[in-house]
Amino acid sequence: MTIQNLSRADLRLSLGADTLGFADTSELLQQSLPWVGQDRAEQAARFGLGLEQPDYNLFVLGEVGSGRSSLLLQSMQAVAATRPVPPDLCYLHNFDAPERPRALRMPPGQGRQLRQLMATLARTLQTEIPLRLSSEDFKAEGERIRNAYKVEESKAYAELDTFAEARHFTLFRESGHLVFTLIGEAGHALTENEARALPKEQRTQIDKSEEELRVEIARFLEKTRPLERVMNEALAALRRQSVKPFLDHALQDIRANLKKQIKDSVKLDSYLDQVSHDVLENLELFTPADNEDDELERHDALAQLLASYTVNVVVDNDGCTGAPAIVEENPVFRVLFGSIEYQAEEDVLMTDFTRIRAGSLLKAHGGFLMLHLRDLLTDELVWEKLRRYLRSGRVQIEEPGTGTLPMPSMSLEPEAVDADVKIVLIGSVEQYYALQEGDPEFARRFRVKVDFAESFLANADTRAGTAIFVAHTCRKLGLPHFSSSAVARLLEDTHREVDDQTRQSAIFARTETLIVEAAAKRRARSGTNGNADILIVEAADVDLALAARRLRHDYPEQRLRQSIAEGDHMISVQGTRIGQINGLTQIDLGDWRFGLPVRVSARTHAGHGGVLNIEREVSMSGPIHDKGVLILHTYLTSLFAHVAPLALSAAIVFEQEYQGVEGDSASCAELFAVLSALSGQPLQQGIAVTGALNQHGDVLPVGGINEKIEGWFRVCEAQGLDRHQGVLIPERNRRHLMLDAAVLDAVDQGLFHIYTASHAGDGLALLTGQASGLPCDPTIDAYPADSVLARAETTLLAYRRACRLAAQGRAPKRPRG
Repeated sequence: MTIQNLSRADLRLSLGADTLGFADTSELLQQSLPWVGQDRAEQAARFGLGLEQPDYNLFVLGEVGSGRSSLLLQSMQAVAATRPVPPDLCYLHNFDAPERPRALRMPPGQGRQLRQLMATLARTLQTEIPLRLSSEDFKAEGERIRNAYKVEESKAYAELDTFAEARHFTLFRESGHLVFTLIGEAGHALTENEARALPKEQRTQIDKSEEELRVEIARFLEKTRPLERVMNEALAALRRQSVKPFLDHALQDIRANLKKQIKDSVKLDSYLDQVSHDVLENLELFTPADNEDDELERHDALAQLLASYTVNVVVDNDGCTGAPAIVEENPVFRVLFGSIEYQAEEDVLMTDFTRIRAGSLLKAHGGFLMLHLRDLLTDELVWEKLRRYLRSGRVQIEEPGTGTLPMPSMSLEPEAVDADVKIVLIGSVEQYYALQEGDPEFARRFRVKVDFAESFLANADTRAGTAIFVAHTCRKLGLPHFSSSAVARLLEDTHREVDDQTRQSAIFARTETLIVEAAAKRRARSGTNGNADILIVEAADVDLALAARRLRHDYPEQRLRQSIAEGDHMISVQGTRIGQINGLTQIDLGDWRFGLPVRVSARTHAGHGGVLNIEREVSMSGPIHDKGVLILHTYLTSLFAHVAPLALSAAIVFEQEYQGVEGDSASCAELFAVLSALSGQPLQQGIAVTGALNQHGDVLPVGGINEKIEGWFRVCEAQGLDRHQGVLIPERNRRHLMLDAAVLDAVDQGLFHIYTASHAGDGLALLTGQASGLPCDPTIDAYPADSVLARAETTLLAYRRACRLAAQGRAPKRPRG
């Protein structure tokens, strides 16, 4: 176990521009954009998108900015281009139940064609039918039928008139009704007063004759009404006979124009037959009425009749190539599943089948639909209906709730249709596993897991892929291209983002942002916003962009460093102190991460309280920090097991820390502070410490290592570097170092040092300048003389004696640490 003082080469991965194989990214534009570092996700996506089986929808999980949406869309479009164009979807009037419009699928482009053909038919009907119903042959045959009726009706009327005259009544027609009047002896009609003046016997006879006439009129009507009905039926048959050949020919032309094989051909034939029957049943609407009021009523009825022959093409795939690949950014209920529109007329909501609108699910039939889970979870109704669709595979367009609007005059229930859609659902890792646990039925509908990594092992292929990404981004955004040295600098930043010399960050959104900002710096440096083709972004521009980003975001860090420089926050960067050490913390504000030192101090005395974590006592520490302190206590106890039981009470605190503490990266610093207090050996204040600890004293790696080192370096730099300052970090963090140039230069000049340790004993020796006493000889129950642990052991033995004397009622002078 030895301490290592790292050199510049250990502190950062530096990539040479000559290793990338190009001069600038314009040379890479012809290469397709790969799935950089996402081989697992790419294979899963190809499998899921290519598998045409139910329930093999894709759940894409990963961090925002990892390219999960853009790469999946790229793959969706590539697979969709190889698939056939799906059929059109139409809604038609249902003549049997108008409130239930019928759905009809047509080959792509034929939905629009059918709509045009039916519109042409409606116009043709308005001109051709009146011509046929006004032809000479039609008029002559109609007149013959009417005359035949009139002959029979006149004969019956003559008999009725004779019957009326025999009883002294005259009979005539008025406004389509039969009217009779009593005739006096002088042959003129009697008035009411004259009739009342007649003798009673005569009035009785008149009443009897009137009743007989009424019975005879009823018989007349019973006889003539069937004759009238026969006439009307004969006229209707004549009209149908005159129009039907033309109508059959027109509908046959529609069938002939739709040449491609239609899956729903039976449904289409049935619909056209119903159109024919409906036209023939309403031929009277095509002939003008005799008066203006009737004509207006006829015109409105005809318009309504012809509107029912409209074809509502809700999904029109005419001119499309391949299957659809849709990204729905606003999956509200009506947008995702379709809707029925209403129009308010005199406080009543009116609608019909022509106001049905398809949603994204129906538009994506035969292809792919990308949704974001977070959007779906905001609306419980959307979530539940999507569950039902996944279970049944059918989409039912429903009316939206009208709320405070007027009540609709008619509710529509369009025919539900099958929708063969492969859904690509974008979500986070947490959402994926929450669904797996909380909604197993929904989860089983997404059997393909596409897992995007947050980082990946770097190699020549991933670096080449990143360079291609830079080239495509420059072209997409119209930016100057990047030189190979600038790309190398971008690549180094991807390593820094994940704090690892062997891995790159998979969050390409940050890289894209840096590309944009570096290009802006290049244009500003050139003094013009001119042609991007003549500018090349260099590594210096990337550094300027990073410096500008720091300036925009590091105000909180700057203020905290100022509080240290001004003495408000007590941090010593020189000299030695007993029981006091500088630990390193990382602060993550979301948009900015930085490291700062914090003073860790310990006091010890005789007692049986063990190690007291003051932050825990006041509920200012998290569970991971508490765990770290308990591990420290266990390790401390094991170091002095041979002098057990320990008579020790120790208190550890993060001084001037008021926001709470979480994490175990200060465990080593806390251990060194306690051992310093016990042994009386001072600790170097110029060397800050970070590192977790296990029960065997091994130093474990921690996060935010670069921010912590740079934060301590800037504090020391502000107060003056004295060639003795540095940091002690875990040996296992060595490959995580990606430090900035200022730290590297200081290390090169011997002004700042970065030490690594793999065991607590190594760090203790470095900080005290004395042998730690580890490793110890297991056959000897004592540490080597003059070692730190030997001095601590002496103090613990003194504490034990003090406790024994106190228990005997004596008050000895107790040593303190």
